[in-house]
Amino acid sequence: MGTAAALEKLIPVILAFGGGVLLARRKVVPAEASRVFADYAFLFAVPCYLFGNIYASDLGALFHWRAILGYATAAGVAVVGVGLAARLYGGTGARGAALRIMAAVQVNTAYFAVPVFITLFGTAAPVFPVLLFQVCVLSLVVITVMEFGRPGSGGRPLRAVAASLTTPLVLSCNAGIVLNLLSVPLPGPLLDGFSFVGDSASPVALFALGLHLGGLGLNLRGTTAEEAAIVAFKCLGFPLLTWAVCGGLFGVSGDWLAYLVLLAAMPTPQNLFIFAQRYEIDVDLSAALVIKSSVAALLLLPLWVQWAALV
Repeated sequence: MGTAAALEKLIPVILAFGGGVLLARRKVVPAEASRVFADYAFLFAVPCYLFGNIYASDLGALFHWRAILGYATAAGVAVVGVGLAARLYGGTGARGAALRIMAAVQVNTAYFAVPVFITLFGTAAPVFPVLLFQVCVLSLVVITVMEFGRPGSGGRPLRAVAASLTTPLVLSCNAGIVLNLLSVPLPGPLLDGFSFVGDSASPVALFALGLHLGGLGLNLRGTTAEEAAIVAFKCLGFPLLTWAVCGGLFGVSGDWLAYLVLLAAMPTPQNLFIFAQRYEIDVDLSAALVIKSSVAALLLLPLWVQWAALV
């Protein structure tokens, strides 16, 4: 894909996202409606898309183990670095450090990466392994730290782990993998139904994100040094680290190197704000990081797309 062609493919992303921002700013559609659109995408459309595509995929090509191991290694290095920085320079406890690690290392897959990859590459298949890694490894670590640091936690960590593993996204991915491996035949009309609903995931998710950001607005003057550092690492530092580790240490090249770097450049997940609310820690910081990293990622996306076209 040439640079011009890649940039042209960003037009639908800008249209869907920008339409949400414009309609929310002009109060044509209330910003609060973003929750409804987001729930539809998260709970129904994206799981339908994931299931249908994983079921029909070549799992051997989908799970490029050297690429995934390289990405996991880069994420591990980032987790250690961000955690140490949070404890040494941020003066925060274990729960605060875990929240900052989530903000700096995890990526917004469902609402950002999936629609962007569908638009750019015609498929979100490279997102699936990273999504599973995040949910089954990174999120579990954050949840465990949060629960053990919570007064009277008792047996909650196990329930929290179970809840994360039974989200629609993870269930759809796992169901697709199992049925694919077992070669279970599914009726064509049913697969067509998953495809029909799944095709709506990309524009609806981007529109919901635009509504959300258009309603909240953006106050750059109030950006703290800590916010700026986390956003800079998330949108620049982490993708560069992924490039160095995957390309330099693990010898990943071509399309998969481009996929992993673009994934690493995706913004902080909206789940960060949900976690902060649930565990009552750094709620304002989490909201600011979700918004500002999303804006930064959108602004930097054309540059990363140009880089990916040259790989």
